[in-house]
Amino acid sequence: MSSSSDQTAQRRLAAVLAADVVGYSDLMSRDEEGTLARLRDLRRQVIEPQIRSHRGRLVKTIGDGFLCEFSSPIEAVRCAVDLQEAVAQASDGEHAKPLQLRIGINLGDIIIEDDGDIFGDGVNVASRLQKMALPGGICLSGKVHEEVRDRLPYQFEDHGEHRFKNIGRLIRVYCLLAGLDPSVTSREARSTAASLDRPSIAVLPFINLSKDPEQEYFADGIVEDIIAALSRFRSFFVVARNSTFAYKGRNVSVQQIGRDLGVRYVLEGSVRRSGDKIRITAQLVDSVSGMHLWAEHYDGVMADVFDLQDQITTSVVGSIQPSIRAAEIERARRKRPESLDAYDLVMRALPYVWALEFDANKEATRLIDKALLLDPGYPLALSLAAWCRGQRIVYNWSKNVPEDKRETLRQAQAAAAIAHDDPFILTVLGAALTITREYQRAESLLERALALDPNSAWAWNRSGWLHNYRHDPEVGIQHFEHSLRLSPFDPMAFNCDMGIGCAHFIAKRYDLAAQWQEKGWRTKPSATWVHRTLAPAYALAGDLDKARESVGELLKHYPGITISQIIEAMAFSQETMGRFAEGLRLAGLPE
Repeated sequence: MSSSSDQTAQRRLAAVLAADVVGYSDLMSRDEEGTLARLRDLRRQVIEPQIRSHRGRLVKTIGDGFLCEFSSPIEAVRCAVDLQEAVAQASDGEHAKPLQLRIGINLGDIIIEDDGDIFGDGVNVASRLQKMALPGGICLSGKVHEEVRDRLPYQFEDHGEHRFKNIGRLIRVYCLLAGLDPSVTSREARSTAASLDRPSIAVLPFINLSKDPEQEYFADGIVEDIIAALSRFRSFFVVARNSTFAYKGRNVSVQQIGRDLGVRYVLEGSVRRSGDKIRITAQLVDSVSGMHLWAEHYDGVMADVFDLQDQITTSVVGSIQPSIRAAEIERARRKRPESLDAYDLVMRALPYVWALEFDANKEATRLIDKALLLDPGYPLALSLAAWCRGQRIVYNWSKNVPEDKRETLRQAQAAAAIAHDDPFILTVLGAALTITREYQRAESLLERALALDPNSAWAWNRSGWLHNYRHDPEVGIQHFEHSLRLSPFDPMAFNCDMGIGCAHFIAKRYDLAAQWQEKGWRTKPSATWVHRTLAPAYALAGDLDKARESVGELLKHYPGITISQIIEAMAFSQETMGRFAEGLRLAGLPE
């Protein structure tokens, strides 16, 4: 039987405004009676009249905060702006520490109880947005922005998609008013991955000025190496390559890129290669002011290309943080190939390595094998060869799993023996050890890789998978989320979504497991191996129709695949793999 509360509760679409007073506890500790009196006056003289004037309803006050409901998102945003301006004026000159509000606004379905209180996702998202807002600032969801962007004369800043606690989907966030506290900047609030005392930088794709469009890969390779060198400085926050490459070929201002990625500095440049000669031009820009800090060109021959890269890295580091010692720059240099032709081949292979697709894997392997014929001791080539073999095992592409496991481990260990302090190569060895289920050694190597390069989005991704395999899904989710913060536009981001989905499966949250894996598959439809874990998530969530459709998609691309073959490729705990097998069985896949 339904309770009376269930019978009287109603649902409706509403704009929800959540607000609180910044630093309320600190104000109370200094002057309890005075703070209470100021807050009471503010509510009576400013907050309540403003809400009424914009046809809103004050739902409730909660300590230092309050919750309002509006039928119109336009009125909710107007009210928020007027509130911030009125509070700022009311506080001018009265006290050493003026009162300030943080406001969040969302448009969503809410539940209204018979006493007028409101609940639901629409409320929860508004509350999360309010916590994200700066003092004197306003954060609104993408739904609100969609409704108001062409109807209000305000400047909105797109702060990208965010994950909030207990909200099972990404929320796009827009901010209005930078905040009225001059000691706080929007970048400080947004760049959660970077501590405030670390310089933050994004290296954009260099423009290929060569007549030969085939040299595009070479320009990309130079950027790859500069990012790798900068990432070795623990005192820097460096955005991952795959996120900065999202701007390739686009005409976007440096200031916008700085806001998008949450960085203070942007390095941009060009490469011109003609025969044996090469010119690299680079300039460092302050993304807040748009000012050029330095610009330089570097001329040389192909044999000097690595020296030119080192000169650029040294110039960047010296301009941003002059106290960096020369010894640290020396340590940042990676083991170089003996053959530039081998280097060329590896640079050509990189996009195929990260595609995580069957045909791309074959092409990457072909190019890397050619590089190793030219330079058998090139550690990056050895490492990438190992990772390509590892992909074949993990994604059910291998024709000989035992042999591929042996070779994956052999090549990964050979690379690490040559370049034992290269974080990428240590990460590959850690990944190889998860494939052979040597989890303790894998954890040690991934921890060392992250100590050497805390900016490695891929190392955080592999650490997330390792925690999944060790039946530690909550830490796994944290590491996937950290990877996404480091590289928000990464083409590999879908792999983090998949990891989060599998973590929810491990924790028996099957609905969320399906949602996250669906998101990963929508982002990367060619990654048909997703259905190996998506189908069982559907099945154990109770949606057998979707589970059977998912298995049908899997069989289109993996004709004849069986449950036992899928389980052999996975590295999860026996208990988790048992549930994957159960779900696949329910979805109709043969043993």
